[in-house]
Amino acid sequence: MTASPPIFRVKLAESPEELRAAQRLRYEVFVTELGGDGPLVDHVARLECDRFDPFFDHLLLLDDSKNGYVAGVYRLLRDDQAARAGQFYSEDEYDLTALKTSGRRLMELGRSCLAKSYRGGPGMYHLWNGLGRYVTDHKIEILFGVASFHGTDIAELAQPLSLLHARHLVPEALRVRARAEHFQRMDLISEDSLDRRMAMRQVPALIKAYLRLGGFVGDGAFVDHQFNTTDVCLILDTDRMTETHKSIYQQDLIS
Repeated sequence: MTASPPIFRVKLAESPEELRAAQRLRYEVFVTELGGDGPLVDHVARLECDRFDPFFDHLLLLDDSKNGYVAGVYRLLRDDQAARAGQFYSEDEYDLTALKTSGRRLMELGRSCLAKSYRGGPGMYHLWNGLGRYVTDHKIEILFGVASFHGTDIAELAQPLSLLHARHLVPEALRVRARAEHFQRMDLISEDSLDRRMAMRQVPALIKAYLRLGGFVGDGAFVDHQFNTTDVCLILDTDRMTETHKSIYQQDLIS
């Protein structure tokens, strides 16, 4: 018997049960698949949780062909929500002064993931559609957040990190920097020595998607041994998009 095609619906989590479903998917991806951990991760209930969850909005991708199964998640934190939380999530890793003093409306993205069986299909497209509506509704001007390479071996990641630093470093006015106490240089290989094709193949798909939209990266990486990742900070300023990038944004995030 052929499996039913997914019937996607995107919504914000509105109940403790929906939040737990999001945390359960995050556990499957970030803990079981990628080997992450954290002080509030519940290994018995298989929930990936942290202290910021009560402050974020949780955007859910549901598959109604499977009784509303949560197939994808995005965690969203506007600047007014961050004020209530006391900080943005990524402020433990990055100095965000340049963004916070810009006078622009900010939103932090995080914990983006899809269930394994939904990757490579239209699921992320639908999730980004919902994200685009949220951005429009709340008049967000700058999106940012940490995105991860799997693993913590900087030597293995030298090519892609160097490429991002050489070609996609955020303009000075919005240049966030990894905090000094754990600053990991990204300019490890000179630009003329890079194998650009190989380097770009190592860049995760989500980071590539933001770069296609005109996104940039902050200065320096953060090696997260707890989550077994190496993080970069992505910044997307909608005012700096070219018309080509805006048309991609409207197609991929809004339509």
